[in-house]
Amino acid sequence: MDSRCPHPHLLLLLLAALLPPPSSGAAAAAAAGVIRLPTGGRAAAVACAAPDPAVYDRPVIGIVSHPGDGAGGRISNTTATSYIGASYVKFVEAAGARVIPLVYNEPEERLLEKLSLLNGVLFTGGSAKQGVYFETIKKVFQYVLDKNDAGEPFPLFAQCLGFELVSMIVSKDNNILETFDAQNQASTLQFPSYALEGSVFQRFDPGLIKKVSTSCLVMQNHRYGISPKRYRENGALSSFFKILTTSPDENGKVYVSTVQANNYPITCTQWHPEKAIFEWRKPMIPHSEDAVQVTQHFANHFISQARKSPNRPPADKVLDNLIYNYSPTFSGKKSKSFEEVYIFA
Repeated sequence: MDSRCPHPHLLLLLLAALLPPPSSGAAAAAAAGVIRLPTGGRAAAVACAAPDPAVYDRPVIGIVSHPGDGAGGRISNTTATSYIGASYVKFVEAAGARVIPLVYNEPEERLLEKLSLLNGVLFTGGSAKQGVYFETIKKVFQYVLDKNDAGEPFPLFAQCLGFELVSMIVSKDNNILETFDAQNQASTLQFPSYALEGSVFQRFDPGLIKKVSTSCLVMQNHRYGISPKRYRENGALSSFFKILTTSPDENGKVYVSTVQANNYPITCTQWHPEKAIFEWRKPMIPHSEDAVQVTQHFANHFISQARKSPNRPPADKVLDNLIYNYSPTFSGKKSKSFEEVYIFA
């Protein structure tokens, strides 16, 4: 034993002299080497506050399926097939919500029935920019606007292709997009303005804001986007959205990477927050603790908005439509993008 340290018996004697004498029961327990926690009494009975009726803790999110199977036809190559990457589902679940799939080519009455069960919607990445898929995206986007215009909070989170389609819809210009070299690229997020109050980035502490602007913590995978100049010059886009971040592509060409609507709970990212936690197919996907924090903040922000929705759908109808009624397919050996996909045929 180190001669500089007092003998443990002396320490015990000192503690005994300083502490009040124990009760007989406590003394017996101490002698037996048992640690007893306080029980009973008014101090131990802590009443939990009643839940806030304006906050819904069972939110349900609709995710629009995308044409194809997510694996270039190697899982299913029928023309009616669509899919949802399981990482989008997990992204929503990680923040405490459940998912109902909005199969893009289902009849409109079925789409509306499912929308009535939701508290928010997510648009995924992908490549389809026309046809039935684009028409479905337009209908769902209009539903989001109508709900919010009626005073019912109903958030939308649009990623990558989703961001591009929303930009096309808002601008009323299907040729608004520009080409960029940002496929399979980890990048930073640059902040043209640090007025981040009320945005998802308000959740970030200053240290994480610095890290995401100096380290490659987010995953990009796109060939299209919009430059800040074109975004600002388009009156419809600049009045509807506020630019939160920009990012450089492989050649240093800058595009808008995160926006937030001025008057609606709508956030769009050109990048993929879900990949940092749930996708492993590509080595450049950031998986650091900081990258995971970025993803979780975005998921939590989206679902916190969904909790404000006043919709309280019937539990039995929700259960009948949840994505749990489907089984994910392991696609890691066939897809370059997804570990698992949900297939709808």
